Amino acid sequence: MDYLTEGINQGNLIISCLIIVVLVVGSTKARVLDSSGVAAAVFVGLTVGVLGHWIWLLILLSFLASSHLATKWKFEEKKSRNMSESDDGHRSWMNVIANGGIPTLIATVAFLTENWELGIWVFGAAVAVATSDTFASEFGCLDDNVRMITNFKKCEAGINGGFSRTGQLAALLGAAIMSILTLTAWFATNESANMDLGIQNSIAVLIIGFLGCQIDSLLGALFENKGLLTKGGVNALAITSGMLIMWAWLSYFV
Repeated sequence: MDYLTEGINQGNLIISCLIIVVLVVGSTKARVLDSSGVAAAVFVGLTVGVLGHWIWLLILLSFLASSHLATKWKFEEKKSRNMSESDDGHRSWMNVIANGGIPTLIATVAFLTENWELGIWVFGAAVAVATSDTFASEFGCLDDNVRMITNFKKCEAGINGGFSRTGQLAALLGAAIMSILTLTAWFATNESANMDLGIQNSIAVLIIGFLGCQIDSLLGALFENKGLLTKGGVNALAITSGMLIMWAWLSYFV
């Protein structure tokens, strides 16, 4: 049975389903997602796993797990300052779709075009943006030395568009984690993988993930603060920007 070939095949389907079972049980017990979030995660997970690859699904699962840990970091303090994701830190279907919708689209396009080699890097960049932004928000919100991204003036912690040193370092960490995981996934599914090319593209994932976090902050400052976009809309647009920048990099510069 083939476990390493992308797309619809028996091995990919079986492992993806097993991962989904672990996701449902784990997220329910740990209160990572509410019931609507679990349903959305099953849809996103199956699409990514079956049309992309089960290793892609593991990257997405790593984002979910690391984001939950980041959310729970000093959670009571965040809650007391009205900076928590929810009363108990769980996430709903809106958060799942905002962060997982574009990766799902990428897996679908990769399947339809049968271009999984390009797809894994674009997928990784999109998830890197989501992870970078989540880490920046969750780790940086308690840093009181915050400046607004549009004018670099001091502002309140937790405000849309604000950034701090702690948040920026956390953003780099989140992007770096996804860069390494994407490189690993590419090597695992590509028999003719070239080390230099892989490192080059993984560095691009790191940079684009961090850049996407800054785009998210900029959109938050310009549009979310004025009620023109929701948090989910800002997240989706920032992730889309990461997807497009990575696609342009692979198409025109590699």
